[in-house]
Amino acid sequence: MLTVHHLNDSRSQRILWLCEELGIPYRTVDYTRDAVTRLAPPGLKDVHPLGKSPVIEDGSLRVTESGAITDYIIRTYGKGRMMPKPGTADHEKYLEWLHFAEGSAMLPFMLALYTGRLGEAAAPLLPRIEEQVMSHLAFIDSELGDKPFLMGDELTGADIMMSFVAEIAAVQGKLSSLPRLLAYARRLQARPAWIAVADRTAPYSFRLPK
Repeated sequence: MLTVHHLNDSRSQRILWLCEELGIPYRTVDYTRDAVTRLAPPGLKDVHPLGKSPVIEDGSLRVTESGAITDYIIRTYGKGRMMPKPGTADHEKYLEWLHFAEGSAMLPFMLALYTGRLGEAAAPLLPRIEEQVMSHLAFIDSELGDKPFLMGDELTGADIMMSFVAEIAAVQGKLSSLPRLLAYARRLQARPAWIAVADRTAPYSFRLPK
């Protein structure tokens, strides 16, 4: 059975959601952030030297990094679901989204998080960081267009990966000028599998108000 090492209020939430969407058996090992520092507990370093989550174990195989985990689970357990057919142009675009979510879209959010702790010392950097946050969100909104999901009519791993970005942006109030992206975030969170995970792991800080 697949094991997911899950840290509350983290990117591992979307891995649990992916498992629910595919209807595959899995178990979780739960970790809780420090209430003051919001850092992961030391116990995660027994699983990953950097103390990071998500991490999955499938028999003797251990996989880290959200994009790699999403790709592995869908290839191994998806039975052709949740990704375009390999060898097609759509599949290459799908792979771009898997990497874009962490490689590009999350970076300005993380810069904002860490520089925000510097107070006035961060002031010169904040306009540039905010510009990067919004330009990345505008790009996602433009690529999404009027489609229900990033790759078209069907949910794929691209949406699993992008969900965390969309949720953070929505909770931070950055999508008021990007209504299609806000509707997309709500559409993802309305899925029964997403709700089932959110209810089980509640409270989840990035759950949007109804």
